[in-house]
Amino acid sequence: MKLKVAVLFGGKSTEHEISIISAIQAMQSLDRNKYDVVPVYMTKDAEFYTGEGIDVIENYTHIPDLLKKAVRVIWIKEGKKTGLYRYPMKKFGSSLISEVDLVLPIVHGTNVEDGTLQGFIQTLGLPYAGCDVCSSALGMNKYAMKPILKDHGIPVLDCSVYTWKDYEDEEVLVRSIEEKYGYPVIVKPLNLGSSIGISKAKDEEELKDALELAFQFSRTVLVEHAISSLREINCAVLGDYENAEASECEEPLNAEDILTFQDKYMSGGKSAKGAKTAGASSGGSKGMASLARRCPADLSKEERDFVRETAVRTFQALGCSGVARIDLMMDKDTGKIYVNEINTIPGSLSFYLWEPLGKSYQQLLDDLINLALKRQREEDKIVFTFDSNVLEGVHLGGAKGAKGSKM
Repeated sequence: MKLKVAVLFGGKSTEHEISIISAIQAMQSLDRNKYDVVPVYMTKDAEFYTGEGIDVIENYTHIPDLLKKAVRVIWIKEGKKTGLYRYPMKKFGSSLISEVDLVLPIVHGTNVEDGTLQGFIQTLGLPYAGCDVCSSALGMNKYAMKPILKDHGIPVLDCSVYTWKDYEDEEVLVRSIEEKYGYPVIVKPLNLGSSIGISKAKDEEELKDALELAFQFSRTVLVEHAISSLREINCAVLGDYENAEASECEEPLNAEDILTFQDKYMSGGKSAKGAKTAGASSGGSKGMASLARRCPADLSKEERDFVRETAVRTFQALGCSGVARIDLMMDKDTGKIYVNEINTIPGSLSFYLWEPLGKSYQQLLDDLINLALKRQREEDKIVFTFDSNVLEGVHLGGAKGAKGSKM
């Protein structure tokens, strides 16, 4: 019997559209001999839809028209089964659209990739691919992950975080950053991806602009020293806490100081001299696969080994599972390499980094699903409830509530 896999994508995120691209790429590569694929689109208002046409990228040029033809659904758990049910429910007959055996969340950004959606799926009791709630949250919080990586001896840049409260006095905040870091500095929202809201500031005016931009996307921003002579190196990791393997390394090629959203997703397949563009198409963006890149990255054996080893150590230090992409920075002046961030659900699931090592996208998806089932088998062995008589004889003071009551 085939496994019913719900591919869940979209959501209230600045990376909503990129999620659509990544998910449809994955659905086109899933082995239909093994899986019944159920596409589930989550709108920016957190409504779920499925039905004919939900897995066709061209239909997303006008989403309201697509939703008129689709079926709105809700998730309902009944016993050990969880299904998608038509909403509003039919007055007569069954409203069940499809049972679900496993969820493949292909979402990016805040409110979905950060553990929020993973917690929802876990509450339903469904196995799901990728990082769990904790590792997803750590991966999204660019500050919280750094102490953990430092504790494991993994190199990261020092940084500071500032809130809306700090930003109330912009001049004081600017002076504080200047005294601590000087210039240039990188300013970025604490919990976004795809380079949204990120700026490099080389002087006071640019710093003020960078802070204004970053605070539009987050209540908290991160500031760190900017490496002046920078190379960006990316490496994906597949596995879990027991076993994990590194992909090939890539070097994104961009004309700016920072790899921007436009560089990542809007390049349209154009590549720099000597670069390869995986999966690019004249028809428009194909997610991170359309980024101009050099793959394999031009690294010495020692550098490549260090990057791949550091990527695996980062993945396991944060308790990740499934596939993640670790973005690293190389200081060309010193040769030092630092971990910049981890993408717990990377654009295009980083399939293009595995192909040079002989792993097809279909095999990568099989591995993701098998890892999800393994984790579920392990969790099924854990005791999550404890029977006791603690509620017997408890009185909470009647209608007035528990104030002043004693047990």
